[in-house]
Amino acid sequence: MRPYKLVLITALLAGAAMPAAFAEEKEAWRLFVADHAAASVVAIDAEDGDVLERFALEGPASLNRTESGETVFAVQGAAGAVQAIGTGIAFDDHGDHGDIDISDAKLTGFSLAGKKPGHFVELRGNIAMWFDGEDAARLFTERAALRGESATRSVSVGAAHHGVAVPYGDYAVVSVPNPEDASKRPIGARVVKGEDEQVGAVADCPGLHGSAASGSIYALACSTGLLLIEAKDGVPEIRHLPYPASLPEGSASTLIGGKGIRYFVGNYGPDRIVLVDPAEADGFRLVQLPTRRVHFAADPVRPQFVYVFTEDGKLHQVNFLTGTIARSIALTQPYSMDGHWSDPRPRIAVAGDEVVVTDPLNGKLHLVNAASFTKTREIAVEGRPFNIVAVGGSGQVHGGEEGKGRSHDHDQIYKGYFEDHQVKDRALSDWAGDWQSVYSYLQDGTLDPVMAHKAEHGTKSADEYKAYYEIGYRTDIERIEIDGDTVRFFKSGKPLEARYASDGHEILTYEAGNRGVRFIFRKIGGDAGAPQYIQFSDHKIAPEAADHYHIYWGDDRGALLKEVTNWPTYYPASLDEKEIVREMMAH
Repeated sequence: MRPYKLVLITALLAGAAMPAAFAEEKEAWRLFVADHAAASVVAIDAEDGDVLERFALEGPASLNRTESGETVFAVQGAAGAVQAIGTGIAFDDHGDHGDIDISDAKLTGFSLAGKKPGHFVELRGNIAMWFDGEDAARLFTERAALRGESATRSVSVGAAHHGVAVPYGDYAVVSVPNPEDASKRPIGARVVKGEDEQVGAVADCPGLHGSAASGSIYALACSTGLLLIEAKDGVPEIRHLPYPASLPEGSASTLIGGKGIRYFVGNYGPDRIVLVDPAEADGFRLVQLPTRRVHFAADPVRPQFVYVFTEDGKLHQVNFLTGTIARSIALTQPYSMDGHWSDPRPRIAVAGDEVVVTDPLNGKLHLVNAASFTKTREIAVEGRPFNIVAVGGSGQVHGGEEGKGRSHDHDQIYKGYFEDHQVKDRALSDWAGDWQSVYSYLQDGTLDPVMAHKAEHGTKSADEYKAYYEIGYRTDIERIEIDGDTVRFFKSGKPLEARYASDGHEILTYEAGNRGVRFIFRKIGGDAGAPQYIQFSDHKIAPEAADHYHIYWGDDRGALLKEVTNWPTYYPASLDEKEIVREMMAH
């Protein structure tokens, strides 16, 4: 038998799990609204409309939320400043369930100053901030910004111009300025490693303007079509998706990306939008709007829908799958697109089951039920509410009347914040029993409801979650029996057996600042093919029987501690498939 290495991803190593009795399901949504003229952002509780906090900035801001929803970045172009707001809502994915942590929203202390900050791009926690007046983009991480750290690294963009940078770890994709006149639109994009090491050739993209992410694809809009960027083994690769001859003359210069379904939507003239399926060579469809477009946004909860606000004061629900306007509702007075491009006009955000539209000239937010597409209420906001983002979702809160005395400690431990003295060695008996791998249930579709549940409350589609857990749960060890100091690993029904003794534990510190504990056992006898070391993590940091666990093994103790890509999960063999699904969705 080969020395399988079963590993646990960082998010699952956060600490000790709370008993189900102390878990309560909670949903929370917050709206962050920037004023059109004032240097301020207000945080609003979407449920009751209460103002939670008002943040004084250096200038009027455009708002950009991260995929995690933990941070909103206020980009203040006229003031030359970028600041980060911690939203106070965070989610922890623990493999078989998710927790929500709710705290006060606050400025993190992160701040950048520069000439004409413009496009903000975030991909999986990596951020690129573009400055139109500078010859370099700045890259950093969301985690650093949440800690209030303002250090960045630079990537050269050739010359100051109105462009964009897309971050990919050690790499970035940056727009290429027009060599004849940098004030004109960029002419292409290139892959850069480090500060200025070009990788491959420049990808032509005349008239580059507009970008968005959808799933694993990032798109740049060109006058000739879209540039589609995907990372292969960490290195971004670019391909061109041309506009088909069937489209009338025109191009997109503003893009948004679908959530849950991979698609893009762009403007295509003032009163049309184009729907783009990046998987199809001819995947472009036009939707005629009743009048000129003001703003549009994708629905992250109901991924087939896009919302478009038009200058006649109406909100439209566009079905991407059918390519048609499904429903419309009048919300405001007309907001003509004549006049200055930056005049105050409505903006759209989606907060759970409600679509929220700002009404800057009347100082209010309009909330529309996404299911019935009827207006349900209004929220009054001082000043001229303009740019808006929504963050939130649902998850488990560990506490309740029975657990109030220890809920805070449990919550902190669960998230990986604990003191060294709280960690105690554990005996192998904590994992005693007959355990089954859940990998086969993922493969045969049994866990599809779990993936769908995650998609409803997370940042990925059900298919993307399934692909993620396909790597995480992968193993060909279908059963593990632990009896005393003996561990039996079953592959195709045949056991491999060895005896193990405690080899202590290791406390690991992660990039995010939280920590985890791995409990380690060393082989003291048995089959030669059995691994020399096994390591457990089950969200606990002191002696307590496991209700499920994640395990990894191999012959190099130190190397195993660095593995974080594959984390097979085992539940009691006594549970049937329906019980496992219930446990994963309710635990």
